[in-house]
Amino acid sequence: MSSDTCSFKESIFLTLMTHFARSSLPEQSLQTFLLIDPIVRKRPSFRALSTCLNLLVDSSRFDLAQTLLSEAKHRLHMEPNACIHNILVKHHCRRGNLEAAFDVVKTMKASRASLPNLITYSTLMGGLCDAGRLEEAVELFEEMVGEARISPDPTVYNVLIRGFCRAGRVDGARRLLGFMRSNDCEPNVFNYSALMGGLFRAGRFREAREVFDEMRERGIEADTVAYTTYIGCLCEEGRFEESIGLIGEMKERNCRVDCVVYNVIIGGLCGAKRFREAIDLMEGLRRGGFRLSKGSYRMVLNGLCKGGEVEVALGWLVVMFRVGVLPHFATSEELVVGLCEAGRVTDAAMALVGLVGMGFRPEGGCGGGSGV
Repeated sequence: MSSDTCSFKESIFLTLMTHFARSSLPEQSLQTFLLIDPIVRKRPSFRALSTCLNLLVDSSRFDLAQTLLSEAKHRLHMEPNACIHNILVKHHCRRGNLEAAFDVVKTMKASRASLPNLITYSTLMGGLCDAGRLEEAVELFEEMVGEARISPDPTVYNVLIRGFCRAGRVDGARRLLGFMRSNDCEPNVFNYSALMGGLFRAGRFREAREVFDEMRERGIEADTVAYTTYIGCLCEEGRFEESIGLIGEMKERNCRVDCVVYNVIIGGLCGAKRFREAIDLMEGLRRGGFRLSKGSYRMVLNGLCKGGEVEVALGWLVVMFRVGVLPHFATSEELVVGLCEAGRVTDAAMALVGLVGMGFRPEGGCGGGSGV
């Protein structure tokens, strides 16, 4: 009677490593990786190494990551490649430790086997932009193109476009779009969306709409983010009918319409004190089976309270109770105080009873200030 030797494939160990990491057991992820060699009787692949390293880094266990790399190098004779180094660069950038990230890049440059690639530069540029070091990010971009002779793609450009926009330098971001085209790199929807967002935050709504129109003219389909920004611009300009009309266009083009899109319109209507239209829109959506977010309801109640529409606010609070949404503490207090000041103490008491019944609890240290 003969029996076949039980053999294990590396993929089983990758699954186990992921399971342990998700269960907050990163030490077991490391031990599982180290078992691949003796059990599979084959040196782990770089895929296994990068998977384990990513899991340890995402678990914020850099001590275990260092142990992993040391074991891989000295016991398994696995020299880190560009993919492994990029994981370390990503880790340091996320923690804001850019000096450590640059040290990793220096190590990569000293090794012919793992020279910095597009992902390396993109990650490091993103870290610099996040730290507000925009000029250094641009210098790194120039080094990538000039010294490293790496051609940037739209994703790399987007790192800089977003960086310029966050720094309030939207004109620089707009010039980048032109620079892309002049260097045979056609901007994509994410590049246009990032620029539109920057223009919107700068209050340059007309220009943001122009960018949207330019994108469409070039045959690029708008995504949800681009549409949301465009709708936000229309709302800021009081063009609510057009913004609602765009919802229909999104549906026709199979572009996802989510709560964020509707909240932009609802928030715009409330900001313009067009509360009845905001409520009608929400009620129509509810009847149509659309699931609104808690923020949608709270936005309307907050607007009503700040606008002095106590009567309507009280009715809207009842609607919120029915759908199981609690308002924020500050808005609840504002409503109750408003009812009291209007001489409607009974309504204020009923509102408070309803709030408590829904699980509302006054915040500590807030008593006595409002006189309620």
